[in-house]
Amino acid sequence: MRYLLIDHITELEPGKVIRGVKNVAMSEDFLEFHFPRNPIMPGVMLLEALTQLTGWYEAASSDFKSWFLISRVRKSNFYGFAFPGDQVELEVEPIESEDPSVRAYRGRGTVNGKKKIVADFEGTLIPLDEIEDVQGQKRFYQVLRRELKQR
Repeated sequence: MRYLLIDHITELEPGKVIRGVKNVAMSEDFLEFHFPRNPIMPGVMLLEALTQLTGWYEAASSDFKSWFLISRVRKSNFYGFAFPGDQVELEVEPIESEDPSVRAYRGRGTVNGKKKIVADFEGTLIPLDEIEDVQGQKRFYQVLRRELKQR
């Protein structure tokens, strides 16, 4: 199963920041078991949303040549829950890495201005064409950015 956790990319400044949105919907299957009759978006899914947003950051910044794969979470703090109906505003920015072959980032997630997650993580870049259809990803990025004309 594959979860696509970015619903909208609202801003991209290559080399600086990417911002996006994750809408938590009651119909998401992971909420059925986390927790029964008390649905809460799992913290690891918030971290995955930040990681996916980082992938889009690297793809769009490299003309869709690269994608980010997380390898290590340096630090992750959770400050509250994301519930069905919440819109999680996500932000990822590059931070310094001790190893030049490793990319490092800080990600934040908030709901109505209140922190839900702050995480520092790192990973490597891989060729996007090894894991995805590049043209398909470019088109999907346009959908996420709301750049395609509606018919």
